[in-house]
Amino acid sequence: MAATADFTEDQQNGERTLRFTGSLTVAALGDLPERIRQVPGPLARLDLSQVERMDTIGAWVIHRLAADHAATITGANDQASKLIGQVDRADQPVRMRPDRTPTLFKVLNEIGAATATAGRTMLGLLGFFGALVVSIGHVMAHPSRFRINAVIQRFEVVGVSALGIIGLMSFLIGIVIAQQGAVQLRQFGAEIYTINLVGRLTLRELGVLMTAIMIAGRSGSAFAAQLGTMKLTEEIDAMRTIGVSPMEALVLPRTLASVVMMPLLGFYASIVAMIGGGILCWAALDIPPVTFIQRIREVTPITDLYVGLIKAPVFGFIIALSGCYQGMQVKADAEEVGLRTTAAVVQAIFLVIVLDAFFAVFFTWVGWT
Repeated sequence: MAATADFTEDQQNGERTLRFTGSLTVAALGDLPERIRQVPGPLARLDLSQVERMDTIGAWVIHRLAADHAATITGANDQASKLIGQVDRADQPVRMRPDRTPTLFKVLNEIGAATATAGRTMLGLLGFFGALVVSIGHVMAHPSRFRINAVIQRFEVVGVSALGIIGLMSFLIGIVIAQQGAVQLRQFGAEIYTINLVGRLTLRELGVLMTAIMIAGRSGSAFAAQLGTMKLTEEIDAMRTIGVSPMEALVLPRTLASVVMMPLLGFYASIVAMIGGGILCWAALDIPPVTFIQRIREVTPITDLYVGLIKAPVFGFIIALSGCYQGMQVKADAEEVGLRTTAAVVQAIFLVIVLDAFFAVFFTWVGWT
């Protein structure tokens, strides 16, 4: 049985020392803490050379006594010294605020972290694209593995179900373009060129671009949330276990549906936007619909339609790739599904705008202006 903790007091050269004996453990302390509190100060040293054992409670008692009297602890063995050191570190005041970091360092740190994240994401997208290409090759080599029903279902989700909101958005955009263009061109007596503005801008740029942004927010987020939830509930792991490739069963149908439906939706959006612009021109500029249509045919080159139709499938592919990639990255909890869904939408819209700028420069360079 452990010896009861005790202490003796002696004084040499005017310096008082407490010498502890026995075991400084919770079972052997007894009334030692109360007796220590009655010891008058100051104390110079606390001698632990005769202490047999010590636990965290004993270390806390010695630490507080040394702190209260500014006394030096001597004679402690290695184990006791480690315990007292740990108790001392735990007793340090907690910082309520972090050390102030210079603003420049914080900005550079955030820029570096964002750059590293962007680099990792681009590498991940490239790897995901490679895996998708491999899956396409497998399906082409084994056509029976192609899931036509899944693709048709995605056609409905991505395309048919989006006709209403895309049509309304495009109609209003056409009205806005015509109204703002007419206001500015009226200053030069050139209201008739509002038709040129509506026709070329909707077919070449805004029809496809706004459709891509709408699909990114509508379908891209849905892809990320669906795959993220399946990843979280281990459905994707179960598919791999039974020999079903998630890339072929989940990613490929969504990608194919987006690539096929984007040109159709972009063309539809452009036509509806021109209808909205034509109605505005009829109401505000007294340009009848027949004149509007005839003028559109004269001033809008067929290359504008080609530009929109070339960009649309690329945008659709980027949207599906970003949404599916972010959904497949979910690992931790339900909160990450929301974070990945947000990342998918932001990433898709950013890449679409970057590619749109690239296409604008490219088509100008090849003479399609």
